[in-house]
Parts: sequence; C-alpha cells; structure tokens
Amino acid sequence: MAGNGDSTRAILFALGANLAIAAAKGVAAFVTGSGAMLAETVHSLADCGNQLLLLLGLRQARRPASAEHPLGYGRAIYFWSFLVAVMLFSIGGMFSLYEGIHKLHNPEPLQQWWWAVGVLVFAIAAESVSMRACLQEVDKSRGGRSLWRWFRESRQAELVVIFGEDLAALLGLVFALAAVLATVITGDPLWDAIGTIMIGALLIVIAVLVAVEVKAMLIGQSVDPELEAQLLDWLRARPEVVHLIHVITLQQGNDVVVSVQAQMREAPTVRALLDDVNRVEDELKAAWPVVRWTFFEPDLPKELR
Repeated sequence: MAGNGDSTRAILFALGANLAIAAAKGVAAFVTGSGAMLAETVHSLADCGNQLLLLLGLRQARRPASAEHPLGYGRAIYFWSFLVAVMLFSIGGMFSLYEGIHKLHNPEPLQQWWWAVGVLVFAIAAESVSMRACLQEVDKSRGGRSLWRWFRESRQAELVVIFGEDLAALLGLVFALAAVLATVITGDPLWDAIGTIMIGALLIVIAVLVAVEVKAMLIGQSVDPELEAQLLDWLRARPEVVHLIHVITLQQGNDVVVSVQAQMREAPTVRALLDDVNRVEDELKAAWPVVRWTFFEPDLPKELR
C-alpha cells in the first residue's frame, strides 16, 4: 500500500496538467465556439478544484489522534474524495450534458477549428503524462491484479479518484477531438453537440463508479483483500497463536486497525502470556508499518469454554 507521499505526487502531476490544459482549452473554446471544447474546459477546471480538495483531504488525514478522534483523522480523505466524485458528476457531467443538449437545439458552426485540434492534441499529450504518473503509483499497490480489480479492491480513495479523473479526461479528450474532426469533415455542427453529450455521459458514469467505491470506504471497510490474506497467514503461522478465533481489519485512510481474538499457547504465568501478545503485536507492526493500531484479545473457542 502506497503512502500519502505517493498519492500526493500523482495529485500534483494531475493538477499541473489540468491547469495547463484548462487554459489552452478555454482559449480554443472562445476562438472556435465549440461546445465540446467548452465542456472540456469546464471539466478541466473542475478537475483542478477536485485535486485541491484531495490535497486538503490528505493534509487533514495526517492530523494526530485526539480524545474526540482516538483512531485519528485518516478517514477524512474519504469525505473529500466522495465530494470530488459528486463535483465530477454535477459540475463536469451535468454541465456537459446541458451544453450538448443546448447545442443540439442551437447548432453553431465551428470557427478556426485548427485551434481546437491543436489544443486537444496538446491536452492528450499532457493528460497522458498525468495518467502515466498515476499508473506508476497504482502499479505499486495493485500487484498482479487487473486495473478493474484494483479499482474495486483498493483502499486508497485519493488514488482511485485521480485514476478515475485521468481516465475520464483522456477519453473525454478523444471524444472531443473526434467530434471536432467529424464536424469539420461533414460541415455538420450536430457532431460537436453529440461529442459534448458523450463527454457528459462519460463523466457521469465514471463519477458514479468512483462514488460507489469511496462510499464503501467512508462507511467503514476492511483492508485490501490481498493485505488481509497476508495478515491472516502471518498470524496463523505464529508459534504463540494456537487458533485464530476472529480477526477484524479496518482501513483508516492510509492507516490500518487490526483486532485479533485468538487462542494462545499455554503460558506458565500471566506475564509470559502478555509477553507473547506484545511480541505478536510489535512484530506485526514491524512487518506492516501501515498497521497503526492493534487490539489483541486472548480467548478460548466456544467449544472449549
């Protein structure tokens, strides 16, 4: 599991790319009158705001635990990530749909279309750099899983959001370029409107997928299945543990809570039993630094009570 620093790098790459792209798209939308270009400009501006919110969320998630929040503020990033998904849906997706429908009823010919094509090609190149940086961070945590499986199982909300945004941005740019070229080739501005509607639909679909994943984390979710399997195997292999009765894991931002109920080996004294428990907890945290809190309860299975 990557840490905050890795996610911050991906967010900063995305922010830099979107600032440059938004400025270029805005100029092209003004010059050409393209609805698809205007939709893409709003999309990029919304992405810039989204990335600032993610940086704010990461900063809040680093706050130390307090009496009111004994497990820390790690889940703050889930709130901001969910808000970003809502903004992507409303500002990006709904505006693009509105603009596309408006263009269907009031088509306008493109002016100086080469501006739009040049900006879109530049934007695709810039967004590809951002997507590459994001995928480098994704590859650190996804192992041999497919991107779809990683997306469904990842517990890094900010990275899930950035991946969704970058994917939506790249596909949206391709849609916009295809719409502009089709409009130029056919001379029919209807294609520009269709491209704008496709961009809106794309943003809404990806925003909903991201929101569903982040909502699960916001409610309270166990750790990444691969990590959980590793933790369970490690605990079962410990000589101090005779039988695992129950294990609960909880993802708190980039930190992990592990609660263990287990039958321990027989110990001659209470002190020896406590030493076994403390040793397991200490070595667990050493093996997985993301595990910040452990709660260990020595117990007997029901049939032995």
